[in-house]
Amino acid sequence: MPIYEYTCQDCQAHFELIRNMKDADSPLTCEHCQGVNVKRGISLFNASSSGRVIAGGSSCSSCSSGACSTCGSH
Repeated sequence: MPIYEYTCQDCQAHFELIRNMKDADSPLTCEHCQGVNVKRGISLFNASSSGRVIAGGSSCSSCSSGACSTCGSH
């Protein structure tokens, strides 16, 4: 099952949930404030094979340089 990222529009909390694809946009409650105004975000993904990055975003979202030894982004 995929991991989806969500943002609560009430408290701005960001959280992830493992859900079936068919349930990705089903209503849910914020884990932090129990609000029901939650939106699914667009996630980047990263896949590797034999040490090579195959697909994903253009840069690592956790570093400003766009190249990171943690995630392998180039």
